[in-house]
Amino acid sequence: MVRIWFNHWFSTSYQIINLLKKENKDFVVIGSNRQYYSVIQNACDEWYEEPELNGEEYLEFCIGFCKKNKINAFVPKHNMVDISKNIDRFHEIGVKVMVDKYELISILSNKDKTYDLFKNSKNIQVPDFKVVRSLVEFEEAYRELNKKYERVCVKFVQDEGGQSFRIIENTISKFAALSLYPSSKISYLSFVDALSDEVEFKDMIVMPYLPGNEISVDCLKTANGLIAIPRMKGPSRDEQIQFHDDIIGMCNEILEKVPLEYPCNIQFKILDNIPYLLEINTRMSGGIQMSCLATEVNIPDIAINKLLGVNKKWSANKSTKRVSYIEMAQLIELD
Repeated sequence: MVRIWFNHWFSTSYQIINLLKKENKDFVVIGSNRQYYSVIQNACDEWYEEPELNGEEYLEFCIGFCKKNKINAFVPKHNMVDISKNIDRFHEIGVKVMVDKYELISILSNKDKTYDLFKNSKNIQVPDFKVVRSLVEFEEAYRELNKKYERVCVKFVQDEGGQSFRIIENTISKFAALSLYPSSKISYLSFVDALSDEVEFKDMIVMPYLPGNEISVDCLKTANGLIAIPRMKGPSRDEQIQFHDDIIGMCNEILEKVPLEYPCNIQFKILDNIPYLLEINTRMSGGIQMSCLATEVNIPDIAINKLLGVNKKWSANKSTKRVSYIEMAQLIELD
């Protein structure tokens, strides 16, 4: 039996774990989360609550958890950069960790370092951007970009899940907003007001808002070649799987420059028919199950087996498909 641990993941890892267990009956999946009643527990064989820890304290928790629960393979999401930096501590206790080299993920977890890495690339387009640390710097960057682009957006350089992402929108009617769902739009004056309380803040990136569709590419390097499955994401839940040669070519070029060995997700956004590199996530995406369904390629299964030293062959169905998802009710056991 192989004991595999998923630490604090987002809820769609429920699908990732089910894909993994579908092909591997001898895998025991252990899950943990800060939210004890997360639906992920329904896909796991064992389930634990995580403490609210970060940094060295969280690393000590992880190492202790691996020892106590006899973990063979660890698939981290929370605290990935620190875990990667300290991967030798896991290897010393015989735990294989699905995380790439610290030198790579420390760059890719930082948006401005990622853009700097590719800004002189001939084939990879990155957005125009400014990094700011104070209100004065933000106002200057905003004025400069607002002259060239219809709308401007902001986000902290180090962010998870787009929590800090805001579109600066000066046409917002305060009254009309009362009848709309809460959104990522904010007026320039409201944003300036929010920043004015801080003399200096952590690095924030200011860039043009890219209004076109997002292309999210689920990738994994294997002995049989690169798996790269592009999903075109629009305003609705349905997504189109379509293998555009230019997108696949850019993914190949990106992964030559940053040779990630484990699953990653490369995101592009379209502006004036040009795909711009948005970000590179060094983990499986929240929609990877849709890529797997449409192409009949089980990325979680292939990735875990790669981690364990097993090369699983694959062949992708590359026909254009449209795929979607529905909400399904799940009962969660109470103790």
